[in-house]
Amino acid sequence: MTGVSEILVLILLISGILILPRMLKPQPTETPGKKIARLSRKKRTAIVASILYPIAATLIIKPWEQAWLLFAVIGLVPVILGWAVYWIVTAPKK
Repeated sequence: MTGVSEILVLILLISGILILPRMLKPQPTETPGKKIARLSRKKRTAIVASILYPIAATLIIKPWEQAWLLFAVIGLVPVILGWAVYWIVTAPKK
């Protein structure tokens, strides 16, 4: 019985070495530099503005002094709504 199990283990190893790499081919990877290069000037400006606007709102409103709800409404909601509208408008059309 030992001989049969050894043969089955060898068959399993050989099939794992020869067959599995062909079944599980790695997907081609994109270089990260190309993805950044595709961003247009408008998108880059929108990203920077969506970072700087809440920072400016934080410095002006000072949410750590009990005004966190005002900061959420004035500082965060416009950025979230802006990106939501952009996401809806740029959706692929079927």
